[in-house]
Amino acid sequence: MADGDIWVGRGAQDVWLRLGMANRHGLIAGATGTGKTISLQVLAEGFSRAGVPVFMADVKGDLAGVSQIGGEHPKAKERAAKLEIADYAGAACPAIFWDLFGQQGHPIRTTISEMGPLLLSNLMELSEAQEGVLNIAFKVADERGMLLLDLKDLRAMLTYLAENAADLAVRYGNVTKATVGAIQRALLVLEQQGGDKFFGEPALDLDDFLRQDRQGLGYINVLAADTLMRSPRLYASFLLWLLAELFERLPEVGDRDRPVLVFFFDEAHLLFDDAPKALLDQVQQVVRLIRSKGVGVYFITQNPIDVPDSVLGQLGNRVQHALRAFTPRDQKAVKLAADTFRANPAFATATAITELGVGEALVSTLQADGTPSIVQRALIRPPCSRMGTVTAAERQAVMERSPIAGKYDETIDRDSAYERLMARAEAAPPTSQTTRSEPARSGPAPRDVPREPARRTSNRQGMGEAFAKSAVRAIGSQVGRQIVRGILGALLRGR
Repeated sequence: MADGDIWVGRGAQDVWLRLGMANRHGLIAGATGTGKTISLQVLAEGFSRAGVPVFMADVKGDLAGVSQIGGEHPKAKERAAKLEIADYAGAACPAIFWDLFGQQGHPIRTTISEMGPLLLSNLMELSEAQEGVLNIAFKVADERGMLLLDLKDLRAMLTYLAENAADLAVRYGNVTKATVGAIQRALLVLEQQGGDKFFGEPALDLDDFLRQDRQGLGYINVLAADTLMRSPRLYASFLLWLLAELFERLPEVGDRDRPVLVFFFDEAHLLFDDAPKALLDQVQQVVRLIRSKGVGVYFITQNPIDVPDSVLGQLGNRVQHALRAFTPRDQKAVKLAADTFRANPAFATATAITELGVGEALVSTLQADGTPSIVQRALIRPPCSRMGTVTAAERQAVMERSPIAGKYDETIDRDSAYERLMARAEAAPPTSQTTRSEPARSGPAPRDVPREPARRTSNRQGMGEAFAKSAVRAIGSQVGRQIVRGILGALLRGR
């Protein structure tokens, strides 16, 4: 660190990332084995030392080492010697481990309501008609004060829609049992992928992502994603949901001397594979807007062409590792990467990209006036934390001294849509039916005794009255939540 900047590496001159420009987003790209992970680790360490919290997904399990003292790896020492770092020493970063499945870190949960119908529709790959029914379920739940917290709440609400389809059709449109059944089956698949652990309470408190330790260092939030990557839609939907929550939660701060939070999206191509133009336009908009919240978003991928041009144009800070030009697609990627840099007269950018060694990169960062610097060929500095993974005992020790230890360990199952609907069903009076054991009447009923009207064969009326009496709306900030669903949930609309 020097004067608020992060030292990235050294070539003909030192290369720095300005903290005041870090919220203008960035890209780390390069072929497998060229050093992308080390570049990510170096930047994360720099942000942490500057007091900026970091979130990153640990796809291969080798980023957890930021929590341990490093500096002893032979390659790290060799790199430090090449860069003439006389005072190179190991140092750990404060870290919090997270895991959607609660196995390698603190559980991360959100509620069905917070996820919203559009993100859920994409997650379950629903058709347009099925997405419409899911929206009706959310609307009915909101209007009647029914909390949708976990998967069983959503199942119960969908069952209620199917049983009361005739009454609801006039106001909301047709709801068929076949459509509800298809959504229920998709929910079953989601549950088998771990969705039952992700949806529930206590829900994630975003303040836990924005922590500093007692020395003023920013915590590095490491999401264990090696298992999560087997469900790429869940991975992508979770990350986009997290951005949506940050967008809603954080105030407008404009340009600051340093970001509020820095986000690293590893395996970025998963966000854009087979994405329609409407989605790409929305991602571009969100990347641009969240900058004003003080959040920097950095994409990590193998080829720059994995990121759409509309999004690539928003990424001001670039670290480009080596690319291979064996195929026409590779050659296109090399040309694209070269064209995005401000040329350096000292070398040909496209040629340099194919000649870079492991740990070398072409680096261009934004200057104080917001213009990109001339691209520099640099050797990335070695991280001070461990290069590699951690043992199970080391992971457990980090979790035990975590500032949120015990906060999310126990699942809470409070009164919500499932419990309300089950209680109403049990409280409804039973339907009257004539049984074979009932004695037959010997004659007509007396005229002065009116016949009892036939009871309804469903509990629609009783439940409707109960809903009308329920004025409690425990789903916080409904108007704000619906706005965010519309703006950021629409990221995944229009498959």
